[in-house]
Amino acid sequence: MIAQPADAESRAANTSLTPSKIMQIGMGFWASKVLLTAVKLKLCTMLAEKPLTAKMIQGRLRFGCSERHIYDWLDALVSLGFLERDGLLEKAHYSNAADVDLFLDKNKRSYMGGILEMANSRLYRFWNDLEEGLRTGEPQNEAKGATHGNMDFFTELYKDERALQEFMDAMSGIQTGNFMTLVNAFDFDKYQTLLDVGGADGWLSIQVCLRHPQIKCITFDLPPVAPIAEKKIAAFHLSDRIQTASGDFLKDDLPHADLITMGNILHGLNEAEKQKLVQKVYDILPEGGAFMAIENVIDEERRQNTFGLLMSLNMLIENGDAFDYTRSDFERWANAAGFKRIDVLPLTGPTSAAVAYK
Repeated sequence: MIAQPADAESRAANTSLTPSKIMQIGMGFWASKVLLTAVKLKLCTMLAEKPLTAKMIQGRLRFGCSERHIYDWLDALVSLGFLERDGLLEKAHYSNAADVDLFLDKNKRSYMGGILEMANSRLYRFWNDLEEGLRTGEPQNEAKGATHGNMDFFTELYKDERALQEFMDAMSGIQTGNFMTLVNAFDFDKYQTLLDVGGADGWLSIQVCLRHPQIKCITFDLPPVAPIAEKKIAAFHLSDRIQTASGDFLKDDLPHADLITMGNILHGLNEAEKQKLVQKVYDILPEGGAFMAIENVIDEERRQNTFGLLMSLNMLIENGDAFDYTRSDFERWANAAGFKRIDVLPLTGPTSAAVAYK
């Protein structure tokens, strides 16, 4: 008797199924590291000046590997769409793709590579412990083993001035496109004052003030962040309209404002702390005020926003019991606090602004 093939094997034989998706994702760290290395070495900033040959790049970066592997690295970036190439091998000149030139040239204000720099120096190694995070529910970053609760890793991170600056650049980088979209899509002119809680280096306040001349802003974060924010605000000549305030938003009183914003803050808390913070915001807002959370709001069916789901796993790595959320989650917390109406405004890619009106 001839053995019948297993069901899966039978389906494979009768359809166009291939393992390409499995291989692409399973070995995805190869492509990730190719890009992250380019960002760390400022390759895209170098190529923004003028196209270069592989030999020129090898000399500038002082690589000791063979020319063939330089070609492999650069041509991998070409095949992934990050670089353009004119010619082949020793005759080739490499330049940035248009989006890379805009977002990964460190000399441009549109630079968003900070998040990739942090991914390379911090998150890449921490994600190696995802399995342990899933098994234990504990953070896998600098705060691994600490017992002080949510967001504890900031205590360790902020001890290192270089790491703090890198983290601030990362927060600005990941939100730059969203902030630029938001200041044109949301009617900030209805509000006189804005408080950005966890405002990092003041990037959201800067973008709002550049587009809306009547509003005044306060950017609120932990004390070590204030000098970084003040320096960046001054560089945009906005010190008269944006002030810094320091404190712990979970423990300290917040300054009052008509509009309170948080960019990638709420997702860093567990559910009890999320509800507590939303209530805290509601209580200090005036009637007619609004609360805005700028996050990777997950779709209700939890099928489409892959980045939001991965970001939620990143919150496991960073904070243990923190997580990203759906619109209905946000609406539940906002309604419990007393807010009257909820809107969700799509921004760029996987990100949205969830807005609660008092």
